[in-house]
Amino acid sequence: MPDGIDILVVGEAGASGAIRTVAWEVLTAARVIADATGGKVHGLLMGQGIEEVAGAWGSAGADHLLVADHQRYAGLLPSIAAATVMQSIAEINPAVLLVPGTTAGRDFAPLVAARLDAGLAADCVELAMEGGRLSALRPVLGGRALSRVHFGEGQLAIITIRPGSFAKAEPGATEPVARSLEIPTSDDDARVSLVETMPKGTGVSRLDSAEIVVSGGRGLQKPEQFVLIEELADALGAAVGATRAVVDAGWRPHHEQIGQTGRTISPRLYVAVGISGAVQHNVGMQGADHIVAINRDPDAPIFKLASFGIVGDLFEVLPALTTEIRKAKV
Repeated sequence: MPDGIDILVVGEAGASGAIRTVAWEVLTAARVIADATGGKVHGLLMGQGIEEVAGAWGSAGADHLLVADHQRYAGLLPSIAAATVMQSIAEINPAVLLVPGTTAGRDFAPLVAARLDAGLAADCVELAMEGGRLSALRPVLGGRALSRVHFGEGQLAIITIRPGSFAKAEPGATEPVARSLEIPTSDDDARVSLVETMPKGTGVSRLDSAEIVVSGGRGLQKPEQFVLIEELADALGAAVGATRAVVDAGWRPHHEQIGQTGRTISPRLYVAVGISGAVQHNVGMQGADHIVAINRDPDAPIFKLASFGIVGDLFEVLPALTTEIRKAKV
């Protein structure tokens, strides 16, 4: 891969207009490549009502900024997102395209790759330049192993970034030249339209942006016992999470599931209650800065990841812990 390559980074804003956490991380990933090759970073932010936040996001690492602000981007449907990204690629001719590993990003990135016959590496956690070639590291086999992907010369490299894999870039690092992007108007791109959106839940904080998460597993024994998790989360100002076993049993909604087939998060503090620590769950939360495990089994695998462990009956530990936290906050 030659020096001075162009890198296109796709950002993403939520329905409220706030930039998703992983969009800041993708800018950090882009600077890894740009700083190693002397290249330029081009940011592309798509959404509705994003004019105010676009500049701040672009200043966290982009040299140039494209802004696609239109009601057609509500929900970031794959067809319109893919068309916009391809239009940007045609203008910039980048060697690398970095996309957030969100639900939307996982939908439109393969579309772009297929239409352009480009290489795609999904869910990557590390990027590096090796002998002039770009390589990406990604978990495989449910996180049991890591695979390093190398991209060929002259081939557009499309990479989705797993949330929590890179540090969050901070605004003010660059002063990008911003311009509005013409919105694609093809009827083919508008075959699917967004009719309605419904909130996933009413928790204190979304899992993908929460700094503290309290999760429960089958150790809670029955769904009504999840109130203990909710009370501790309320005391900590945390979001509530769950394991796949709990979700499959119908105890909690799917949007709370953390793990290989759920959400990948990287909070400052993760509290695992009654969770054994199966690898499928661990891959979704092992990026947390600090992990506290509460389990009565001293040999539970979760303790191998934990920064702090409490071996005890969760039905005794949680009420006492919640009470003490509330006292401390008075």
